[in-house]
Amino acid sequence: MKKSRWLSQLLALPIVACIIAAGGLVVGASGAQAASVGTPSIAYSGVLNPPTADKPQSKLWWNDGSWWANMWKTGSGWSIYRLDRGTDTWVDTGVRSDSRASTSSDTLWDGTHLYIASNVVTAGASAAGQPARLYRYSYSNGTYTRSTGFPTTISNNSSESLTIAKDSTGAVWASWTQVSGTTSTVYVNNSAPGGTSWGAPFVVPGAADPRPTPDDLSAIVAFDGDEIGIMWTDQATGTAWWATHDDGESARAASSWQVKEAIKGNKKVDDHLNIKALQADPSGRVYAAVKTSLNDGSNDPNLAQLVLVVFKPATGSFSQTTIARTGDCVSRPQIMLDTANNLIRAFHTAPSTSVSGCPFSGVAGSIYEKTASMDNPIFGAGRGTPVIEDGASANMNDVTSTKQSVNAATGIVVMASNNVTKRYWFSDRSLGSGNPDPAAPTASFTATPTSGTVPLTVSFTDTSVGLPTSWAWNFGDGSTSTTRNPSHTYSASGTYTARLTATNAAGSSSTTRTITVNPSGGTSPGISVRSSTTANATTATSTVALAAPEGRTAGDVLVASFTTDLNPTVAVPAGWTAIVNGLGINSTTTSGARVFAYYRVVGSADPATYTWTVSKAVKWGGGITAYDGVSNTTPLDSAVATAVNATYTATSITVPSVTTSRNGARLIGGVGFDTATPGATAPTGWTERWEAANGQIAEQADRAQATAGASGTATWTFSAAKAAGAWRTALRPAA
Repeated sequence: MKKSRWLSQLLALPIVACIIAAGGLVVGASGAQAASVGTPSIAYSGVLNPPTADKPQSKLWWNDGSWWANMWKTGSGWSIYRLDRGTDTWVDTGVRSDSRASTSSDTLWDGTHLYIASNVVTAGASAAGQPARLYRYSYSNGTYTRSTGFPTTISNNSSESLTIAKDSTGAVWASWTQVSGTTSTVYVNNSAPGGTSWGAPFVVPGAADPRPTPDDLSAIVAFDGDEIGIMWTDQATGTAWWATHDDGESARAASSWQVKEAIKGNKKVDDHLNIKALQADPSGRVYAAVKTSLNDGSNDPNLAQLVLVVFKPATGSFSQTTIARTGDCVSRPQIMLDTANNLIRAFHTAPSTSVSGCPFSGVAGSIYEKTASMDNPIFGAGRGTPVIEDGASANMNDVTSTKQSVNAATGIVVMASNNVTKRYWFSDRSLGSGNPDPAAPTASFTATPTSGTVPLTVSFTDTSVGLPTSWAWNFGDGSTSTTRNPSHTYSASGTYTARLTATNAAGSSSTTRTITVNPSGGTSPGISVRSSTTANATTATSTVALAAPEGRTAGDVLVASFTTDLNPTVAVPAGWTAIVNGLGINSTTTSGARVFAYYRVVGSADPATYTWTVSKAVKWGGGITAYDGVSNTTPLDSAVATAVNATYTATSITVPSVTTSRNGARLIGGVGFDTATPGATAPTGWTERWEAANGQIAEQADRAQATAGASGTATWTFSAAKAAGAWRTALRPAA
């Protein structure tokens, strides 16, 4: 049992002047009694769990001009209630679903049907013979009617939580974790259209680690018009995983799932997770609130306690921002997306305003709200504004609301429960008539590649924020496009400025990127790229073996780099010279990673595979690029510069400038991650030559520098927060 659960019962006693020390935070003497905020509602009894729990689930929905909720009615079970805004009361419609007192529910209104998924709750080992059920209701003239043939059975096992989503084919999906022994398994299941029948539950296909700790949870969401996403926490590895599936593809085929790390790092996740997709968003963004465990054993009040993770399908990248810090003592997050004001609204539990401090996160008290822009989410300091607070009993917890986005027509309603007084509370507020001053979009895009030889085909991907409705491209060679994500071929050498102008009703903005097209037969004066190879080992091995690039010939210069986990040393093979021979990323005998890079002049009888011997068995990823036209006597034309960020919070890394001595030098560099998930983007103007796909991630890129001198810094960006090490130098052209 977590501290938050037993301590909330302790703090259910009348507040007294007491000091409880734990983890460096303090519960101070109580102040004056807090004022009540929000509205008390029906009392409940006979249900085994707080009826507004659990964290990933939604108990409310908006339909036909009213807010509705699945609430526990004493003596009857789960029932559909309607909010009468004129009297601030929840009215029982008389429509019942599950009568089992041991269950919790997740609701979904799709515009035609109401779906209620009901799972038997267990915090420990999952029990067989405890079915999770799906109820479906049609709606007409203020009345919900259960559909014939329902409920259907999703799963035959209990679970701590279960959430549902509906894809573009009409299939209903569910995800949950089942606990057995010291681990749990992330399960998923999907139905026939409309939820009418279900297959056998299955483990998330293709997942690198679908078996987290017993205390971890999963959540499912439909997004981007035709995709399903599942996020789950794994406290053992500090990872939040993200698995996506295209609608209509085989649900059980591993090839139809893409799995990557959304968060990675020591204590970067807990079992608190809530996820939402922005409806009618052309960029398909997904927002998730995730609690960390950074408060455990730390006295630092400034560590991230709740983080917001944003996934952007166009780039496959994640961004992170802090919602609240460890000193704020918050837990049990819910997020809602407000399209009237373009805001993320984050709700969470924290101690009552009448209490100074707290021993650790998870203390029941009051429900607070914080907001940030959906396009550039930056939350202010502190717990936020109290929206539900029982002035007579500081035991509010387990906030819940809807999967739907909210707007001026819906207003915003959130609900919580005081499990000491056994009463529901809710907050109902207007969102105004919309954003009075809508913002123009902020244009941004990626181009792949940004340099190469004639003819050069470049793929342009819009990454603008602020919901643009039209896109105008000028590729710099006289060609244009209005497609959102165009492709363009440059047929003549030169340097071109590609421009995107993104527009909506509020205005427009523009941004540019430089595209360098070199003559056929070479990618820079004097130095050209032959080819590259890459490889990885997902199981530990004591050798790193990289195949020779195709077309390499005597006199070429090879640049090889690889990243290993843990803390090995490497004996430099004959014929190779170290660029960096073990750049540590928080590396110890049991964690972290190391980055290695070498160069070699190809001889007349080089082997087909090059091998490095590692001092211990490790996982690794790496590659080699062959360059022609490099000086065989002095291959490097500059000093070597490096950078390391071992915080596991970095979304980019910048390597200092190097200074070249010869015209026509080629800048080279690479990055390594302490992770097995790809996600590096080369610096602006650089060309990525390869990126290892697994093991431990390594990436290598280069850029021509026509004129000798300082190169300026080089910044690699990441698809998600990582710990990273990077290096760079330059190749000298042959005389």
